[in-house]
Amino acid sequence: MDYIQEDTFWATADKYLMSTGVPYSPAIITKAVGTRLYDHKNREILDFTSGQMSSLLGHSHPEIVDVVRKHVGELDHLLSSMITQPVVALAERLARFLPAPLEKSFFLNTGSETTEAALKMAKMYTGKFEIVAFSASYHGAHTGVGIGHVFGGSWAMIDRQSVGSLAAFIMEPILSTGGILVPPEGYMKRMVEECRKRGMLVIMDEAQTGVGRTGKMFAFEHEDIVPDILCLSKTLGCGLPLGSVSTTAEIARGLVEAKFLWLTTHLNDPLTAAVGNKVLEIVERDHIAQRAEERGKQLRAGLEDLQRKYWCIGDVRGRGLFQAIEIIADAEIKAPAVELGELVSSKALELGLSCNIVNLPGMGGVFRLAPPVTVTADEISKGINILDEAFGAVLAQRSTVSPI
Repeated sequence: MDYIQEDTFWATADKYLMSTGVPYSPAIITKAVGTRLYDHKNREILDFTSGQMSSLLGHSHPEIVDVVRKHVGELDHLLSSMITQPVVALAERLARFLPAPLEKSFFLNTGSETTEAALKMAKMYTGKFEIVAFSASYHGAHTGVGIGHVFGGSWAMIDRQSVGSLAAFIMEPILSTGGILVPPEGYMKRMVEECRKRGMLVIMDEAQTGVGRTGKMFAFEHEDIVPDILCLSKTLGCGLPLGSVSTTAEIARGLVEAKFLWLTTHLNDPLTAAVGNKVLEIVERDHIAQRAEERGKQLRAGLEDLQRKYWCIGDVRGRGLFQAIEIIADAEIKAPAVELGELVSSKALELGLSCNIVNLPGMGGVFRLAPPVTVTADEISKGINILDEAFGAVLAQRSTVSPI
């Protein structure tokens, strides 16, 4: 490992890197293997974020590494109209996991791309243009197709606002950036029924919840529903840029008739498709969804123990290995405590645990905990112990803050 001089590193970063509004982590990571990160001082950090919620099977999984080595040396990138065996193989394997009538897919890079493509598909298929979404949801950083309506109230409100051109409802089965919000049982099913009444398509965005993380292959399966269009990304590529858009044969035929066109530089790339195919093979072979459910129960129990111990943990929620703890400033009003959460997150990183806190306006004070599904029981215990130490240290320093 090359020696890194910290002052020089950060000075160079400040000089040449443009800020995109996301504060830099103080850790300079030089290596990532399995569930562990290593910084420039070779300090070990347990990763409870799976990178950007993407490295489902851990970092540098040896079978994924082998696939990348093979295809980067043989078949990496082609003209988008050239369909290759890895792409067809991924489409076929993915179809085996998809519930009927979903069966046809194409492949992109990011979650933003998949949702933008899905929105265009819905508009072209229905001939309508209004899109509905949950007010606390996040579906990527795009503007080209955009979301026209935000759902923050009742269907009566939507009907009053609509001009009679409702095309689709795009939803996350668990609202992640909103703070790992799990809808009550039966809620999503009712949403789908209301969409059907209005002739709207249902688009399910499973960028973070898909491919086994919540204890089922797709999180919508917990609710006994099937969307018209399914978007996957993050977890499908295990850290590499891969996303998929899947739909029914009927909708696919309608889109052909409507002259649907979606063309990007990395449409159906063979290299990332080969990776996705291997990811799905491992997910099935190693019973990844079952592992997520089992380890998720352990993680949930540990977080609930912390909740009983620390007044500032107002709620614990999530499914499988997709859990959250909400940090509050006051035990009675339960207002979000963004600053306190950031202090705990920073202390945890110092102690050897990387965990993500949502600090967007109106959505702050929520830790999102999503370790790779390959995480061991001992690693879950270690992560909980580090969080325990971090909460204890921060609250001891802020002993003047009253819990009531």
